Amino acid sequence: MSIVKSTAPESQEPLLQVSDLHVGFRSDGQQNDAVHNINFDIRRGETLGLVGESGSGKSVSALSILKLLPYPAAFHKAGQIRFDGEDIFAAAPNRLQAIRGNDIAMIFQEPMSSLNPLHNIEKQISEIIQLHNGATRAQARTKTIALLKRVGIDNAEDRLKALPHELSGGQRQRVMIAMALANEPKLLIADEPTTALDVTIQKQILDLLKQLQAETGMAVLLITHDLGIVRKMADHICVMQDGHIVERGTPDDIFDNAQHAYTQKLLDAEPSGILQSPPEAARLVEAENMRVWFPMRRGLLRRTYDHVKAVDDISFTLKKGQTLGIVGESGSGKTTLGRAILGLQQATGKATINGTDILQTGRQQRRALRREMQIVFQDPFGALSPRMPVGDIIAEGLRLHEPSLSSGDIAQRVDNILREVELDPDTANRYPHEFSGGQRQRIAIARALILQPRFIVLDEPTSALDRSVQAQIIDMLRRLQEQKGLTYLFISHDLKVVRALSHDVMVMQHGKCVEYGPTAQIFDAPQQDYTRNLIDAALDTQRPPSR
Repeated sequence: MSIVKSTAPESQEPLLQVSDLHVGFRSDGQQNDAVHNINFDIRRGETLGLVGESGSGKSVSALSILKLLPYPAAFHKAGQIRFDGEDIFAAAPNRLQAIRGNDIAMIFQEPMSSLNPLHNIEKQISEIIQLHNGATRAQARTKTIALLKRVGIDNAEDRLKALPHELSGGQRQRVMIAMALANEPKLLIADEPTTALDVTIQKQILDLLKQLQAETGMAVLLITHDLGIVRKMADHICVMQDGHIVERGTPDDIFDNAQHAYTQKLLDAEPSGILQSPPEAARLVEAENMRVWFPMRRGLLRRTYDHVKAVDDISFTLKKGQTLGIVGESGSGKTTLGRAILGLQQATGKATINGTDILQTGRQQRRALRREMQIVFQDPFGALSPRMPVGDIIAEGLRLHEPSLSSGDIAQRVDNILREVELDPDTANRYPHEFSGGQRQRIAIARALILQPRFIVLDEPTSALDRSVQAQIIDMLRRLQEQKGLTYLFISHDLKVVRALSHDVMVMQHGKCVEYGPTAQIFDAPQQDYTRNLIDAALDTQRPPSR
């Protein structure tokens, strides 16, 4: 679907004006600047894209608009923010409360951490409507159902009592959008609204935002590190680096005639290339008719009446040094398949590594096999213990599988593996929160590599990373595979990353394999409609809009 951007008349008074904004943070008696002299404005019906890598100041700038920074640690050294002619910094607390969620709404980056895990969806949306509009409970319920339908939640009435963990990532993001739009705001701040969503859901969310913007005339401040999305959505773009806006212009200005070296670096940091099949090698991993079915029970005796077929008769072969990319929408069974292959999820069928059927091994034998196969999770911050220095985190597997190693040998192995993942060995005594997202992912990869495994499951290892960091991680994974002969099962919703890293690709839908073959064949000549839809959705977020 081509989207024609709405362009507000240049003579129209800006809805939002940010002037000379300067934000600092106090920590351990020191002051550090996060944002320096930021200037931008947004008119009604217009979308401004704010792009840049993690730490560039995008979210700090956006949170300043609603005064949601952690004060008094955060402070505004200078500047002014005016919304609809009103000085935000001079507004009283009760006035700010009235503006938040009513005139200005925000979609946060991670809906699972933004939604209250103890309250159902109805309560979380209804309380916004009741708080700002004085609606009765019945009126709020009716409007909540209408909002859920509007953002594309199927069986909206049946979903009212659902808790956040009972929804998929795409559904949670739609709930966040419904909450943000509950009171028809004049300005919507969308902070990475599609991060970690698969391409078809991502396209639906973006199309939904543009449709709602056209219907309501709201302005949108879009914060993202995905340049393809900002090219599709924005009327104007500001590029941020180290707290400064280093370049601004229309999408044509930025994408066709970028002037600043940093902007050019962002544009060049796209995964590219297709790997050729590795030389003939022995089979390392084989899956045959694998099934993971979850029983659905009801009644007083909890009798099984059906099954959720998360993985349904999946078979594939992986040779040494090869990468198989697994793609599909949320809920297609990608991660469940990866966990089942490693014996982390109960399954039936056959899953062998180097001739040993993991599903048939006993506890002791499976434990010995652990060093042969490892996993790197999507969220390294959640996977790394916050209470352990990274050196201990990386060495944990060594101490378990090689208890005879001396402390000196372990320290040397940790130093060596940190160098291999391009981290300074002197950082071994630091804690996970002291590293960037890309560095934490390198730590997670180092933890997997230190046991010298043959097979690694990579579960969305780059989904939440900036494009430039993604490119670095992909290059590193390629290098390590070539040097060590590693075999990867690479799970991702990002088709460009899958294309750059995989020799073969399997497309999954509803637990089944709908297409499987060499990467070039899958991308250049897909045979199934579902595969074509996935590829078209990925490309659609990259295309410039018709004007």
